[in-house]
Amino acid sequence: MTTVGDVMSRNLLTMEQEATLVEAAAAMTARRVGAALVVSDGRLIGILTERDVMRACASGDVGGQVADWMTRGPETVDADESTQQAGVVMIHGGFRHLPVLDAGTPCGIVSIRDLMRVALDDVSPRGV
Repeated sequence: MTTVGDVMSRNLLTMEQEATLVEAAAAMTARRVGAALVVSDGRLIGILTERDVMRACASGDVGGQVADWMTRGPETVDADESTQQAGVVMIHGGFRHLPVLDAGTPCGIVSIRDLMRVALDDVSPRGV
């Protein structure tokens, strides 16, 4: 069984909820990631995704803070859970990024792309 810990990204982008959306978007762009984990005292309190940034821009609130647009108390999985379980959580929740915890502390993030790599591991593109 492939676990979330086997496929997750460990190179986390974290930020404080007081950061501005512009700072968050710049950091996400520089790191080429679609989500940042929002932490306080080392604990996960939210997640800010590219969808959240787009919602803020569409509302005209580009000067807002991360706290105004993040998803508070996001769904999470543990690193030892199966990739199938992570996929089920993501599909039913309608999101593409899922924080991974180890004893309540963020240790990674798994994306729908990470899970697709597992599902399509032995398939060549275009049958080549």
